[in-house]
Amino acid sequence: MNRMKTLTSLAVLVSFLIVLQACSIFRTAPVKTDGPPPELSKPKPEEKKPEEKKPEARAPFNVPAFAKEVKRSSYNIAVFAPLYLDSVFATSLDIPGRTMPRYVLPGLEFYEGVQLALDTLQTQGLQLNVQVFDNKSRNTDVAALIRTHRLDNTDLIIGAVGTPEFKPLSDFAKQKEINLVSATFPNDGGVTDNPFLLISNSTLRSHVEAIHDYAQKGFANKNILVVRRASSFEASIANSIKAAYDRLNYDKKTRIREVIWSDATTDQQLTQYLLADRPNLLIITALDEAGAKTVLRKLAPHRGTYPMHVFGMPTWDVMKFKEPEFAGITMYYSSPYYNDKTDLFSRYITDHFRRVYRSRPSDMAFKGFELTYYFVKLLTQDGVYFNKDMNKPGNRVFTSFNFQPVYLKDGGTENNMPDYFENKNIYIIQKGDSADFRMNSL
Repeated sequence: MNRMKTLTSLAVLVSFLIVLQACSIFRTAPVKTDGPPPELSKPKPEEKKPEEKKPEARAPFNVPAFAKEVKRSSYNIAVFAPLYLDSVFATSLDIPGRTMPRYVLPGLEFYEGVQLALDTLQTQGLQLNVQVFDNKSRNTDVAALIRTHRLDNTDLIIGAVGTPEFKPLSDFAKQKEINLVSATFPNDGGVTDNPFLLISNSTLRSHVEAIHDYAQKGFANKNILVVRRASSFEASIANSIKAAYDRLNYDKKTRIREVIWSDATTDQQLTQYLLADRPNLLIITALDEAGAKTVLRKLAPHRGTYPMHVFGMPTWDVMKFKEPEFAGITMYYSSPYYNDKTDLFSRYITDHFRRVYRSRPSDMAFKGFELTYYFVKLLTQDGVYFNKDMNKPGNRVFTSFNFQPVYLKDGGTENNMPDYFENKNIYIIQKGDSADFRMNSL
């Protein structure tokens, strides 16, 4: 059975089985006898000490719900994945041309990773009631599910969601005080004041902060340049890097210089920023492959004179720089995930896909497995409000999470309620010819 036919069968099955049951799963004084009786004095009344008021325990992160311990014998979990079943099976259960559209595969593989995790957790005796929703379906869109109260009794939501369903699902999670794990969306979507939102795929702001900190601490003598184009978006990335510089408490930090680049930038204009006696650390803010390669082509001829280490954005993980002109340029990118696929869980997933689909699992399958396993374990260990201690090394699957509260408002401090929680663990990855390598240790 080839992979495409099997995924087709899986899609048909999912279209019928939107609600899944993962499992049905403390010395008295001597008395005088001669002479007059002793005078007895009235005992002084004891002075009452003022009662010391015990300070009230503050709720974790100033969120009252997080102080509650709510444990159940069985937990209700909702999973959202972009399956596009309405589009694929618009007229019948047959797929035109017998070929599964490529845009369906990421959602299906995420779902398959989720299901593999649930199967694993079931063998550990966990009791779970799981509902799987196609967030690209007209009948099970987020607004309809909220309107019909189908999510009201949910204990945890795991969603591979983006626009437009991210914001309404986040608002619902806040209203009902349900933890929502955003699995794939690398953005906060404008959400604020929602401590029940957990962003696992770190935002771009966190990526550039991590890249800056690594550049500052990973090299002794260095010349740090931020190379950006003249757009408001890339200017905002440069401003985030400058803000990271201001916050960094490091006595050896090197000042950052900004290079505004365009197609008209000359070699003379570019090389005036480069130094020959130390590594030039160039943080390039282009997210698109064409823009990134255009900048690199301008830099490439000077790599023999000026030592270069090029840091790209998280989107560079899927870019290929195989052109001969880029040979010899050391490149890095950032990622919240790193999996060398040598652990037991990775081998289990890889073997399953090889046996069933005759192919390798994509990153979406690994993400579906990891996030489901990790957060369901937290749920069953600490209850519905596991937020007091989300970073448990003992629950680690492939990557190491570091969820931290984010305070977006000016002057925001830990005395306020967080706007959301975000995975702040960012790996710095060096691109290699055949494989990429993790540079920073955790």
